[in-house]
Amino acid sequence: MTSLAFDDDGVDVVYEGTEFRLERTLIEEATEKGYYDVTDHEVLQIVAEHPELTGEPRRIGDILD
Repeated sequence: MTSLAFDDDGVDVVYEGTEFRLERTLIEEATEKGYYDVTDHEVLQIVAEHPELTGEPRRIGDILD
């Protein structure tokens, strides 16, 4: 299971037991979008090769509101 914790500067990730941080600039460069317009599904796709995407994608801007 993958866990994502969002804040204004990036995302704390736990993936297969490994904890790491994705900085905001890295996410923006990888998606070619503004940080608040990136969805949680897009972040999962950065982290995992074949993520299990369930539910509707949510924008980071909406998650942080």
